[in-house]
Amino acid sequence: MFDPDDLEAIREGKREWEEETLSPTLDRFGEREEEFTTDTGGQEVKRLYTPDDVSDLDYEEDIGFPGEEPYTRGVYPTMHRGRLWTMRQYAGMGTAAETNERFQYLIDQGSSGLSMAFDLPTQMGYDSDADMAAGEVGKSGVAIDSLEDFERVFDGIPLDEVSTSMTINAPAAVLLAMYIAVGDRQGVDRAALRGTIQNDIMKEYIARNLYIYPPEPSMRLITDIFAFCAEETPKFNTISISGYHIREAGSTAAQEIAFTLGNGIEYVQAAVDAGLDVDEFAPQLSFFFNAHNNILEEVAKFRAARRMWAKIMEERFGAENPKSKQLKFHTQTAGSTLTAQQIENNVVRVGYQALAAVLGGTQSLHTNGKDEALSLPTEQSVRTALRTQQILAHESGAADTIDPLAGSYYVESLTDGIEEEAFEILEEVDRRGGMLDAVKNQWVQRQIQDTAFERQREIEEGERVIVGVNEYEVEDEEAHVDLEEVSEEEEQAQIDRVQALREDRDSEAVEDALAALRDACRGDANVMPYIVDAVKAYATVGEICDVMREEFGEYKPGQ
Repeated sequence: MFDPDDLEAIREGKREWEEETLSPTLDRFGEREEEFTTDTGGQEVKRLYTPDDVSDLDYEEDIGFPGEEPYTRGVYPTMHRGRLWTMRQYAGMGTAAETNERFQYLIDQGSSGLSMAFDLPTQMGYDSDADMAAGEVGKSGVAIDSLEDFERVFDGIPLDEVSTSMTINAPAAVLLAMYIAVGDRQGVDRAALRGTIQNDIMKEYIARNLYIYPPEPSMRLITDIFAFCAEETPKFNTISISGYHIREAGSTAAQEIAFTLGNGIEYVQAAVDAGLDVDEFAPQLSFFFNAHNNILEEVAKFRAARRMWAKIMEERFGAENPKSKQLKFHTQTAGSTLTAQQIENNVVRVGYQALAAVLGGTQSLHTNGKDEALSLPTEQSVRTALRTQQILAHESGAADTIDPLAGSYYVESLTDGIEEEAFEILEEVDRRGGMLDAVKNQWVQRQIQDTAFERQREIEEGERVIVGVNEYEVEDEEAHVDLEEVSEEEEQAQIDRVQALREDRDSEAVEDALAALRDACRGDANVMPYIVDAVKAYATVGEICDVMREEFGEYKPGQ
């Protein structure tokens, strides 16, 4: 990339600068730290970067142009100059009616996509009146028991005019079926439905533990969804392979993309093994990453992930369709960085994290509310979070040119370093038999836990400054904050609704639909059409998941 004579002159110039200019200043004043590292400690940050640090770069092979391999600079030729990222705000209030109200508010305020949070019982495949649901109904998101709730959530919201992302994993097939059923009732062509289901069970085994079934039947459900949606809903992203929760659990940036792409490899291989053509389903894959505070490390991470996925899809799977090699991703700002102390500081953190996502070329973005360390966000904090994105889009200039940090000696060196480290992790995963085996044996979990432990030690010993927590604290801080809460009365009302539904529906139709689903689970038929039929008969989330629990079993770690 650079002439050898020019590089030698730069090296000599740097040596002279270190001796004549830098050394006297260091002798007199020193530096703030003995060693600087990236935010997650993965790489040393040098004092100065020059062309010598990127001398091995080949522009066409390593960087290229937007919309062309290796996609380092973005998956689309115009990126945000042509169309801004989709601005999503994560919303899921206690009841379906409250969630509909919040969705309508966000659309009125300029949100271009909906992002749906579900309560813990829904995420675990239980109805609101189940013993396991007690005290959790509507607490972390909306309670969905049946198609009736879904119809209420999307009342007055045409599904051919919005894109909806659903953070749901173990029961993803059921919630996707409900979305399709609502679209059918609205008269929307299934081919026009747009959105994403998270549907990433691997990261549940790794980081969140919200799983139901063992890995093998879980993978079957995922590949059934791939096949069904390739035919029925080609604009709907069938999986959002999530590094977000891996990073929230404490991983480094390199671990985040290594384990996420490792999960992607596992899903693609499972689909290929099931007889699917990689170029038929791979364009519908999407990814979900975290945006943390270290802006430049995060930008490099996003750029490295795109380049890695293009290589993986071509070299491992022989993908030929360019869209199969394009890593498209949603970003959410980091919930784990939000502090309960001085919550106004979280607005600043979210702003920097959003900037990193945009500079890194995200396709959609969710910005956290400042109060999410304490509760579901209030309407005011959600508006501020959305305005953060709108100011970034229309006032900052960050979206006016493509990959603006490309060519930075530091950013290019950091991109290479993160890619190298992430590929080394993937090689170790391969030596351990792949992600599924590495997860079953708890190796992946231990890597993340070790990193998280070290980070917490740094915070507690003051080596890592968290503003407002272990430095710049405020004495006698006012603790009064308006919070969203779900009352016992609201929980009981949801329980009453699902019990009334069971009384009023056609019980024979429900029994027939569940019996057909059971037969499909026992055989090798695609289960998705049977789940769609069941939700249309108003079978509940719990009833459908119980059929699959009985047929597939439940996952117990270590067994």
